[in-house]
Amino acid sequence: MKKPLIGKVALVTGGSRGLGAATAEALAEQGADVAISYVASTEKADAVVEKLRAKGVRAVAIKSDQADTATAKPLIEAVLAHFGKLDILINNAAIAVQGKSVDDPELDTASLDRQWQINVLGTVATTRAAAPVLSDGGRIIFIGSLLGGHVPFAGAADYAGTKAAIAGYARGVARDLGGRNITVNTIQPGIMPTDMSSEVLGDGVPDALLSLHPIRRIATLEEVSALVCFLAGPNAGYMTGGVIDVAGGLAI
Repeated sequence: MKKPLIGKVALVTGGSRGLGAATAEALAEQGADVAISYVASTEKADAVVEKLRAKGVRAVAIKSDQADTATAKPLIEAVLAHFGKLDILINNAAIAVQGKSVDDPELDTASLDRQWQINVLGTVATTRAAAPVLSDGGRIIFIGSLLGGHVPFAGAADYAGTKAAIAGYARGVARDLGGRNITVNTIQPGIMPTDMSSEVLGDGVPDALLSLHPIRRIATLEEVSALVCFLAGPNAGYMTGGVIDVAGGLAI
């Protein structure tokens, strides 16, 4: 089987679990050497690295808290020190704070502010740190959310706002870096089987929410990570500034 990403180095932020871990594995399967960042669980991050190395690629886990924008440059420097270059940046790390409407007297504004810090300012800082050193012809892929452009339920205003901001920022970065043949795209998944979704929805997806999907199920991590790999690969060199939903038609 041809591996189109052999010789490439990718960084997946928030790569120790959920979609980040699935994406790191998918990139490794296509031949890329992979760095993941993580903030809390060294054990989980190390387990992901072991899986990646078992696929025959180089891999490393780097502890870095995206809530602190000052850590962005050291993160990129650590990737360069380990691999010598960076070709693909997957801006995946994020948190979700949902469930209360903006007029709720018990609204946890501190948590919502931290969400903006991680999802937007932290992502922007990582992108700024990576852009000058990213290889010409490289790739930046932002993991957004369907909620960035379509909000089918209450209680998600701030989360939706962070993801809308990222989609707009990504378009601007695509314009800035196009002269170096660096493509920049945003993937907007819907509901996925991740810890983040479980924290928001509980043990299962409500039937009323599933019924809004023309394809009446949630996405698999493999479906979303496959799109990441396509955009990271050689056949997506003329796709940039795109915002692509992977949400079973929920936004129709």
